[in-house]
Amino acid sequence: MQNDTTAPRTALVTGSSRGIGRAIALRLAQDGMLVAVHYGSDAAAGQETVDLIAARGGRAFTVAADLGSYDGVRSLAEGVRAGLAAHSRDAGDAGLDVLVNNAAVTSSGGHLQDETVEQFDRLFAVNVRAPYFLVQQLLPVLRDGGSIVNIGSGVTRIALADELAYAMTKGAMETFTRTLANVVGARRITVNTVAPGPTQTAGLTAALAAMPQLEEMLLGGQALPWVGQPEDIADPVAFLASPEGRWITGTVIDASGGTYLGPKR
Repeated sequence: MQNDTTAPRTALVTGSSRGIGRAIALRLAQDGMLVAVHYGSDAAAGQETVDLIAARGGRAFTVAADLGSYDGVRSLAEGVRAGLAAHSRDAGDAGLDVLVNNAAVTSSGGHLQDETVEQFDRLFAVNVRAPYFLVQQLLPVLRDGGSIVNIGSGVTRIALADELAYAMTKGAMETFTRTLANVVGARRITVNTVAPGPTQTAGLTAALAAMPQLEEMLLGGQALPWVGQPEDIADPVAFLASPEGRWITGTVIDASGGTYLGPKR
């Protein structure tokens, strides 16, 4: 952790009450950052992330917002600014250093013929519109030399019929990453995407329990022989958000363990 004479760097991780987002929040706090933990509706889960960070000697606070609406995005930006000011040692220096756009929803329909207009619109509202306007709202307080990391998905390079609309949202975010990197590069702000493959969060854990052969199927399609863990995604995010990642921008880091690279033999 940073010493008491140095103002800590700060971060916002959207959707950090559980899963990959929680692992990222924990990792950034481990690196000495004051972390804004965003959650949508589960206040207890958000507070649990904060408590885990505090138990490890870090600092964090929660911010609630529904990212399905523009008002929710604006509320999140306002809550983050207020939280940073309240937790800053110098109220006049309450800037943000790292923004991780992790929050996302998936579709319950999936296939082209099953997707509803309502599901489609919510996918794009949460997965694309929210991070776009969150960046717009927070750029004035994002410090020069900061980092924006978008959490993408391996589905942008793997054609999965039941992930069509979801894959479209993640493809949009890859385009956002490249173009935004050019827009903010003069301020030495880096913008990158980290794209996970199958990762053991609550949803995958339930799927593995319901279908024991699923793990063997997943490993059969990966170069590395283990199911991805949230920490496997958090570490490359932390690297991109660190000074060591200062010369990497506008790119996609595949963090899938080598999913679907081709035949192994």
